[in-house]
Amino acid sequence: MFVRMWMTEDVIITSPDMPIMEAREQMKQHLVRRLPVVKNKKLVGIITQGDIQEAGPSGATSLSIWELNYLVARITVDEVMTKRDDLITVTPDDTIERAAMLMRKNKVGGLPVVEDGNKLVGIITESDLFGVLIEAMGIDQEGTRLTLELEDRPGTLRQVLEILRTHDANMLSIVTCDRCRRGTAHRVVVIRVDLFDWRQLVKDLKENGIKVLDAQN
Repeated sequence: MFVRMWMTEDVIITSPDMPIMEAREQMKQHLVRRLPVVKNKKLVGIITQGDIQEAGPSGATSLSIWELNYLVARITVDEVMTKRDDLITVTPDDTIERAAMLMRKNKVGGLPVVEDGNKLVGIITESDLFGVLIEAMGIDQEGTRLTLELEDRPGTLRQVLEILRTHDANMLSIVTCDRCRRGTAHRVVVIRVDLFDWRQLVKDLKENGIKVLDAQN
């Protein structure tokens, strides 16, 4: 899967000279936590809720509330945003896995999507990644979720698929991970199939030496 399949193309943006309080109102109005900053149709930075909060006055200040409001109202987006040179971006043709790794590594909740050097064409966020997870695991499709413990050797999964075929069950998704390993010889695999009555299927799996940890609709 690629970023272009999941990114938001109709991006809410702001300009470098916009006061940060107006940018904050934009975020509230559109229920977003970050705004790409665009000038002359080019991406020049990004501003987040956290940037605006950090730009606020310290609680230890001796200024009055009116003085504080006056000072904050004069701060513009370009004074607190993350500048383009420090910004992490992806392209529409990057894989969704690369986008997820970049977000996790850099501890950010969203990435601007650019092409042709610096043209903003979208944004990909952690919410989009949740959508990817839901679709990849088939969570939004009706059926049965099987959690199996398989020997980590060639041919084991084929045996499971053959048993599924005898029950005329189509596989909707299959997921495994290194964290789900059982020692070095076994791996936990989660399979979702379009079958509702799983009792006979589970029985056949067990009779063929497949360890079933869980089965549920």
